[in-house]
Amino acid sequence: MSRSIVTVIVVLAGMLPTAGWAASPPPVYAHMNGGNYFLEPVVAVLPGQKVVFVNQDTDAHTVVFYDPRTGSPLPNKIGTISGTKGPTDAISTYSVSFNHPGFKFYYCSVHAQLKPTFNKLVQPVKRAGTGGFAGPMAGVVVVTTDTALLQQNPPTTAERVLDGFFGG
Repeated sequence: MSRSIVTVIVVLAGMLPTAGWAASPPPVYAHMNGGNYFLEPVVAVLPGQKVVFVNQDTDAHTVVFYDPRTGSPLPNKIGTISGTKGPTDAISTYSVSFNHPGFKFYYCSVHAQLKPTFNKLVQPVKRAGTGGFAGPMAGVVVVTTDTALLQQNPPTTAERVLDGFFGG
């Protein structure tokens, strides 16, 4: 191949869009412990970006994504997260991602349940007989390309394990 053809190929390659070729963004972490709550109940992610639920509790938890209009679980979006034996043991996690923008509502079915509200909509309430924080163990993932929203995630969403947060 002649030097001029190679030069043209290199120049043209530099003009190709690379948006889809960039490295994946780091995951966003949502933590839970023996208080039976999500430390970061609202997080924002890019489409396709992973949310990793981190269980720093000795008890198991679930993450059930659901449709607030019907209460139906979203297909393939239910995770069971084993308890973690202790702060020095392997931490149990559940990862999920969504390809399309929108609000993705979730709750822990061990510590919360869905109850009907107005117009047949549902929302999580604390399950009777469970300990921990007074509210339901629930939250929402905002899937967006809005950089202002993405920048509002709490600093803890960048850390896989939080020192001093373990509790069972």
